Amino acid sequence: MINSDPILIIDDEVQIRRLLEITLSANGYKISEATTGKEGLTLAATGHPALIILDLGLPDADGLEIIKKLREWYQKPIIILSVRNSEDDIIKALDNGANDYLTKPFRTGELLARIRVAIRQSQVAPDEPILEFGSISIDLTNHTARRKNELIKLTSTEFALLALLAKNEGRVLTHQYILKEVWGMGYTEQTQYLRVFVAQLRKKIEDNPARPKLLNTESGIGYRFGY
Repeated sequence: MINSDPILIIDDEVQIRRLLEITLSANGYKISEATTGKEGLTLAATGHPALIILDLGLPDADGLEIIKKLREWYQKPIIILSVRNSEDDIIKALDNGANDYLTKPFRTGELLARIRVAIRQSQVAPDEPILEFGSISIDLTNHTARRKNELIKLTSTEFALLALLAKNEGRVLTHQYILKEVWGMGYTEQTQYLRVFVAQLRKKIEDNPARPKLLNTESGIGYRFGY
């Protein structure tokens, strides 16, 4: 398999780096590795990776600080791979700029799928007027959405929520981030408010709202959009 997307692994665990190297190389990715935060920042700046896989428990720095430093200039996807599995750690990582979060031990197939989605999303032109997701099409220019070619009746808030989620396909968005972006800073604690709107949106875009396949819940954290 040929793949031109370089991936940077920042992790001090030899076994994890070896597993990732074997898995990703077998799927055509070009790999570079760093064992410290400082080395990772240098390789990110010089190697221009298409995606970074980052551990939070580094010997010289906390991974959250590395995310913050990367996000001062690095715009490509960052996927966290960590033994930390508390909701607080996950939310902090996502709110600081990580695109996704997997806990160790992890399934290699799931990691590969999330890498593909993250890289694909990062390559989408930011001004792309129409987004397609199976039978759902979203026209960002005209603020309309269709399901099986039929216009979906959406309020302005519902469309804003749908557009935000769709433009971040595959990325976990926290409750607080969504509330801030769609409703404003004064609503960042109104998670029940968000759940009501998500339920309404699912009724309009999902084949079976009780078993959503497009607008997915990340329990206690937020939502992920995409099949």
